[in-house]
Amino acid sequence: MAAVVAAGGCQRAPTFDILGSFFPVWIFCAVAGIIVAAVAREIFMHMKFETEIGPPVLVYPSLAALVAFVTWLIFFR
Repeated sequence: MAAVVAAGGCQRAPTFDILGSFFPVWIFCAVAGIIVAAVAREIFMHMKFETEIGPPVLVYPSLAALVAFVTWLIFFR
């Protein structure tokens, strides 16, 4: 019974069908996170705010991960 309950999340593979080829959804989420982090970096640099937010090596990957996870939760729960 425990195996049946544990396998409840294995109903379907989260994929997109693009021109007959199946792509995992996590790729879409990761790309969305990277794009948002790159745009945020440009905005922060333009506003001269980049020096105030902390070490960029921590801030921008964290922002990309946040956007990727939120995209996954909103669109692909």
